[in-house]
Parts: sequence; C-alpha cells; structure tokens
Amino acid sequence: MEEAADGDWVVRSLTGSATAKTYRCPGCDQGIRPGTPHVVAWPAYARDSDLDPWDTESSADWRRHWHTACWRARDRRR
Repeated sequence: MEEAADGDWVVRSLTGSATAKTYRCPGCDQGIRPGTPHVVAWPAYARDSDLDPWDTESSADWRRHWHTACWRARDRRR
C-alpha cells in the first residue's frame, strides 16, 4: 500500500518472468514488453463508491501496468 497525493494505492511489483503479454504504460504511453519487470497499481478503495450505491466500478477496474520509473515519476507529470 502506498499513500500519495492522488489517494491510496495498492502497488505490486512483477518480475519479467510473470508477464506474457504487452501492456500500455499510462505514464509514457509506451508498451511494456513481455518479460519486462514493472509494477501494477490500482486504487486501494473503490472511487466514488460512497456517493453512488449503484456504482459497479471496483478498484480492480482501475488496475494499470506501469514501467517502474514511470510509476515513481507520476507525481511530476501533468
């Protein structure tokens, strides 16, 4: 769990051997090739779930694969 200005996040590091497909990093908009170590992050809590009882989005819907460096630098990007 990581606390940040944009909320609390669950962050999991993946080894290169744990990946078998290409993902798109939201930080740099480049591909994360299979076999590349990276992180997967998602909000620790569902967004707006207290405001709308019929909200079906879960935190897992926000899960994204990031280059490790992009994840660390995300607060310095626009």
